[in-house]
Amino acid sequence: MEPLIVYYSSPSLNTHRFVEKLGIQAIRIPTSMKVDMEQIKQPYVLICPTYADDDGSKAVPKQVIKFLNEPQNRKLMVGVIASGNRNFGDKFAYSGDVIARKCSVPILYRFELSGTPTDILKVQTGVYKLWKSLEQTMSPKKQQLQKMRHRTQ
Repeated sequence: MEPLIVYYSSPSLNTHRFVEKLGIQAIRIPTSMKVDMEQIKQPYVLICPTYADDDGSKAVPKQVIKFLNEPQNRKLMVGVIASGNRNFGDKFAYSGDVIARKCSVPILYRFELSGTPTDILKVQTGVYKLWKSLEQTMSPKKQQLQKMRHRTQ
């Protein structure tokens, strides 16, 4: 099972540029609320930018909320990586805090805007390490089912 990133990026494309540099299989959540997202069929890490007001409200984009309202999508998320702008102080990458709390997943990393080469390396290393751990904890039967599902897609 290869790692999977699911991410949202606004038209500014900061998050998109970051994800492209990772070199990991990725699926983008549509920017339009009218476009349906394919249902995710394997474990994934969510990467989400932050658009919080001063009080932290509206930190998670509506498109991400719509995606996570699908029980299967929520169930398969194994962690969240959040981006933001340090100018917002304690609300920096706040979407990660909100998602982690509401979905009971760990915050794996936080980065600013399009990230730095160091951020890219840390996320790549962390995601591959997480996947190795997931594969080791997955039962052989589950691994076999996962491979069969992946072949039929």
